Formats: sequence, structure tokens, C-alpha cells
Amino acid sequence: MIYVPETIKSALSALALNKVRTFLTMLGVIIGVFSVVALVAVVQGFQNYITDQFESLGSNLILVTPKMSQDHDPGRTFMGNRLSLKNVDTINLYVGDKISVVTPSIRIAKVAEYKSKAYSGTVVGGNYQSYSVYGLEKEFGSYYTKSDDLNKANVVFISSDVKKELFGDRNPVGEKIKIENTTFEVLGVAKPKSPTFDDRIFMPDTSLKAAFNVEVLSSIAVKAKDGQDLNELMREIKLALLKDMKSDDFSVVTQKDVLSSIDQILSVLSSALAAVAGISLLVGGIGIMNIMLVSVTERTREIGLRKALGATSKNIGAQFLIEAIVISLGGGIVGLSLGYLSTLAVSSLVRAAIPWWAIVLALGFSILVGVIFGTYPALSASKKDPIESLRFE
Repeated sequence: MIYVPETIKSALSALALNKVRTFLTMLGVIIGVFSVVALVAVVQGFQNYITDQFESLGSNLILVTPKMSQDHDPGRTFMGNRLSLKNVDTINLYVGDKISVVTPSIRIAKVAEYKSKAYSGTVVGGNYQSYSVYGLEKEFGSYYTKSDDLNKANVVFISSDVKKELFGDRNPVGEKIKIENTTFEVLGVAKPKSPTFDDRIFMPDTSLKAAFNVEVLSSIAVKAKDGQDLNELMREIKLALLKDMKSDDFSVVTQKDVLSSIDQILSVLSSALAAVAGISLLVGGIGIMNIMLVSVTERTREIGLRKALGATSKNIGAQFLIEAIVISLGGGIVGLSLGYLSTLAVSSLVRAAIPWWAIVLALGFSILVGVIFGTYPALSASKKDPIESLRFE
């Protein structure tokens, strides 16, 4: 019969006698669990971040983008981009009664200057209705108008980060900023929205094309009216655009499609990183088995004495197995705690989170490592002959 409380007490006492060795044995499991938890949490954070950005635009947004080249070369995709303002007119002509807004979108990286200050951000060109697609709200001033769009006016609507870097706490409405060799008047400032939007400078697409000699569009954003069937609307948009372009020239997707593709990529990345980090757990398990075998050899006389005093082979085996499990589980708990602290540290940058399954997996795998790599040393200890063990030098 195995006296569990007494066996556990003996196992904990044995580990306490060699605190440094116990900790060093735990280290492999600590590193493994920490790596798995931290990597999964960071990937989850990026997933949450991307989801937040898409949800902030609403669920009824349809995007028309240049189709990726067969070899996924971004350069070739850009060179083959045939999106133009003509496509915007075509969408309006054929499905205008089913949409609330359609806007071209042109995105380029530029440096904005105000006196001695400079800010590197993204300049976004769109029509006068684009603020509703982007879900922007005004903190100061106003957005540009249809007249500004038609007249290619040199005006901009800046985001909160741009305002903070160039103007500090001042109201910048009416001020002039310079982008390359062109001066633009600030019409208004957007309320803080998200990191994706807070570094942007918005201007009429016609002004952007004229100032920076850009001809092609980055994408076309279409916002469907409430109650519309997005799949049917996407089909109608495709049929309309086929009057201007070939099917290989463009893609029509919803935010859900884009988000699903990104989620798949991140899921594969998360699994790959967790698998790599899991190697640390395997190494940690081998370390536990190695140290436990050394411990069995060192404590041969102790095993013989305990057997001579009445301890059974099951008692001896259970004690060594419990020692291995305690080392592994203890390392798992410490690694999980470190992973949690690292998640808190990066949570200000991305909305990192540790999913429940990662906690269960980490602790479950820690116990499994202890059982698997502790079984052989436990069996080795339990089979020791008491007479031979007492004679061991």
C-alpha cells in the first residue's frame, strides 16, 4: 500500500535538501513554458489588434484591390495595378442605389513639415465622403468638401498623432504644412481612433494625384447600405468592373475575407512558434530524467535503508515520480507566471492576451513531461535490491 501523504512529504523533503539543483532542473521547463505562453500571447495580441482595426470600419465595407501576382511579388502587383477613377464611376453607375459611399483610396508614405518640426506618416487620398468610410470624427475644424475635391484644393485633414507632433496642444486649423514641395492648409483634426489611423494625413485624391504625380489607386472602398446582401453586392460589383477590366486585374473582398486570411496566417505562425518553443520543454524533460537518474544513484543507500525499514518498491517509485512531477509542474507554474508578466509588459503596445487553452496546454504538458521523464528513474529506484543498496559505496 502506498501512503500518499507520507510519500509526498518525503519527495518534497528530498527536493528541499538540494534547492539549487532542483531550481536548475526546473529551468528547462520554465524556459519552455515561458516561451510558449509569451509567443502565443504576442500573436494573439496582433490578432486582436488587426481585428479591432477592421471592426472599427464596420461590417458592411467592401474593398476592391489589385489582384496579387501569381508569384506574390508586390512589385509586379503594383506595376500591374489598373484601378482608376473610371472604376469608381462604374461602381456608382451600376450599383449606386445599393451603396451609401464609394471612394478611391491612394496611400503613400510622406514627411509633413511645420516650421522646424517634421512627421513621417501616411498620406491618404480619398473623396469628400471618405471620412464616413474610415469612421473619422472631428475634434477641430472640418473635413474637406466636394468643392475641394473637384478643384484639387491643397487642403488636409490630419489625425491626432500628426497634430500632436507638429502643433502640440495648439489648434492647427488654418495653419500651413509642407509635404515635399507643396503647401497644404489644415482644415481639421480627427479624434484619436486607433494606431492605424492616428498617423495619417487625409486629402482629396485629386489633390494627391496632382501634387505627387500618382496615377493608380491603392484600392476602392465601397460601403453598402444597411440590409444589403454583401455576397450579392460583391457579385454585382465584379460584373460591373468586368466592363472596364479583366478578372485577373482586381479582387473584390469584404473585411471578413481579409480578416479570415490574416487569421489563418497568424494561426499557422502561432502554431509554428509554439512548436519551436516546445522543443525547450522536451529538452527540459530530458534534463529532469538525467538529474533524477543521478539522484537515484546518489541515494542508493537511502533507498536500501528505507526498504529495510519496510518501504515497498511502490513507495520508492512513487516518491521519485512525485519528485519529477513537482519539478516539472513547479517549472510550468513559474514559466506561466513569467509569461503573464511579459504579456502585461507588452499590453501597452498590442492587446496581448493569454488564451485559456494556452494555460491548460502549458500546465498539462508540464505534468506530462514530469510523468514521462520521471517514470524511468522511478522504476529504476523501485527495482533496487535493499541488500545490494546497503552495500553501495
